[in-house]
Amino acid sequence: MKKILIALCAIALTTTAAAQTKADDVVKFTESKHDFGKIKQGVPVTYDFTFQNVGSQPAVIESAVASCGCTTPTWPKTPVVKNQKNKVSAGFNAAAPGPFDKTISVKVAGYEQPLELKITGEVLSVADFAKYEAASKTKKNG
Repeated sequence: MKKILIALCAIALTTTAAAQTKADDVVKFTESKHDFGKIKQGVPVTYDFTFQNVGSQPAVIESAVASCGCTTPTWPKTPVVKNQKNKVSAGFNAAAPGPFDKTISVKVAGYEQPLELKITGEVLSVADFAKYEAASKTKKNG
């Protein structure tokens, strides 16, 4: 009975230690949020979130899933070796005017909890964007 109890304790400790390792201990993003600022409606934008494999083994990005269909993530489909850098790109279609705050969940193989990347900004109608640009130029020249 004592041996079974010791074995169960050892398994519990091992499981707890493994669960504490997080995906960001293996894949480190330079930044996890990007603000596009004010962008023109109908003109898609893209931002590259750069990361580095800081683990001791190759890292595999299994998926990158956006919070809505207006955001299209792309990610490396091959393992990223130790110390190598790569990127997850977030494309945003800018179809509808208004502020946006979108999340991309990045799943790293071997880790349950995905990493989160965020893109934010405000889509302005063509007319409003023209006014915004004109006001920005006036500020710079004034």
